[in-house]
Amino acid sequence: MDLSIPLITVLGTTAVGKTTFSARLASILDAEIISADSRQVFKGMDIGTGKDLKEYWVNGKQIPTHLIDIAQPGTEYSVFQFQTDFCRAYSAITNKGKIPILCGGTGLYLESVLSGYQMVEVPNNDSLRKDLSQLSNDELIVKLSSHRQLHNSTDTLDRERLIRAIEIELYKKENDRKKIGIDVQKSPVFGIRFDRKTVRSRITERLVQRLDEGMIEEVQYLLDSGISAEKIKWYGLEYKYVAMLILGELNKGEMFDLLNTAIHQFAKRQMTWFRRMEKNGIMINWLEGEDGLETNLQKALQQIEHESRAGQ
Repeated sequence: MDLSIPLITVLGTTAVGKTTFSARLASILDAEIISADSRQVFKGMDIGTGKDLKEYWVNGKQIPTHLIDIAQPGTEYSVFQFQTDFCRAYSAITNKGKIPILCGGTGLYLESVLSGYQMVEVPNNDSLRKDLSQLSNDELIVKLSSHRQLHNSTDTLDRERLIRAIEIELYKKENDRKKIGIDVQKSPVFGIRFDRKTVRSRITERLVQRLDEGMIEEVQYLLDSGISAEKIKWYGLEYKYVAMLILGELNKGEMFDLLNTAIHQFAKRQMTWFRRMEKNGIMINWLEGEDGLETNLQKALQQIEHESRAGQ
């Protein structure tokens, strides 16, 4: 299939099969995958982040992937770093004459590309920080929410991140952002979804599978390697609750129930983010998971071919 489109995006909430779908699509199109997952960038965080590396092998051939295992665990990785690394990977793929497939569920990362704007590294504003330091955490949260919707709790977990998030939002309002050199209007976006009951069931089944595959041992290894419990908890979800289990703050039953609920809530927040992307003008072609992988691949290929012809 001779295609002339700049980018294909595959998104969806956790546990809907994005990796499997993207890998099969990449195999058909001889494409390469760029991950848009805020935790899969970290080495050694495999089971808890759902890297599912075996899924990238299709018909005995490994699909090339980018932005997986590029950062050390225990460090932070920002959306600015993601955009920088995305642009580098995008250029490397397109320079080979191949199509990049952006695949993931981190709404902020996806939107940072699909909105078409290049972020800049935001400098520290000492004067602003001094003023913000006089406010309580609750007041900081209110101030941050006045500048953007809070879809997750990452920026409200500690005071330093709160102040930094406000600093970034104010900087963005005062400075124009440069366009990314990708025509996102000619880049089809596919979303995979199941009905809510099915997603809940898939999340629970996958959690059981991850625990059986060694997720507790993975977190224990990270702790043993010298990463602090506070830092591991900061990564959230699996890492937070499994660390609490290892530290004796929860028993296994409590850990499972709390983590299962937290992942369900996370999936709802992801869908909220995707709906907001649609309201902001990003068209998502939704594929119903119940239709099956093969049917959805055919639908996606038809849409991709249509977009390619329209762009020629």
